[in-house]
Amino acid sequence: MKTGFVTLVGRPNAGKSTLLNQILDRKIAIVSDKAQTTRHRITGVLTNETGQIVFLDTPGIHKPRHKLGERMVEIAQSSLYDADVVYYLVDVNNDFGPGEQYILNQLQKTDAPVFLLLNKIDRIEKQEVLGLIAQWQSRMEFAEIFPLSAYKGDNVEALVETTFKYLEEGPQFYPADSVTDQPEEVVIAELIREQILQSTRDEVPHSIAVIVEQMKLQDDGKIYVGATIYVERDSQKGIIIGKAGTMLRKIGSRARREIEFLLGEKVYLDLWVKVNEDWRNKETAIKSLYLEDDDDEF
Repeated sequence: MKTGFVTLVGRPNAGKSTLLNQILDRKIAIVSDKAQTTRHRITGVLTNETGQIVFLDTPGIHKPRHKLGERMVEIAQSSLYDADVVYYLVDVNNDFGPGEQYILNQLQKTDAPVFLLLNKIDRIEKQEVLGLIAQWQSRMEFAEIFPLSAYKGDNVEALVETTFKYLEEGPQFYPADSVTDQPEEVVIAELIREQILQSTRDEVPHSIAVIVEQMKLQDDGKIYVGATIYVERDSQKGIIIGKAGTMLRKIGSRARREIEFLLGEKVYLDLWVKVNEDWRNKETAIKSLYLEDDDDEF
């Protein structure tokens, strides 16, 4: 069988996580309209009759403003060197700028074939696509160029079929029924954070971290999930909790439904909100968030 690793890179909100979920036909990466939604490197596994592709979804490459941002960019850049193929996603609704040029400079350092994926073509006129392709061809030589809509799935199947042609025969890395290697606790924490991203605005979403502290089976058959939502200021804590706890209940109710769908079991979700000032610039907090050292206190 053909096997290999495909790394997804691009600017924030280019649609990397949406594409990964579409390819796998399953939600393993959270999505929102907020920039820098993805913080971890997320592994997705596709196995079919042709072979197995291990996808590495990375945080959007951006100019970091804190230690967490620096770590996110490091993850994205280092993942380029693990790739047999690189997917470079571009939002066709955005103008070319210094951020895209920076990514192009990084891509030119890799030996892996680079696919340019012009995403969100469902939002522009069809006659504009050919012009965009010509513009991008003048900037760098790509192995393949795919106009597509990650959200609608347009041209995604053809993308996967073409990707297999660039892979060599090799061993299967994961069991055929695997979809991701992320621990359940990490996926659940991300599902909770997704509901916060969708329910809050302004500066709050970027200041949020979620850690699942406990999971256990209760006597009533429900799975107990205890999670802590961390914010950087007392004012943000008030926003997350809401008047008389209304916002926290809303977040919890929506997240619980997502978690139950993931686990296939009834869930009792217990949420706490704590303040850790400026945690995005604290090494111990970032290590705990990325599960590098379970002994560190957030």
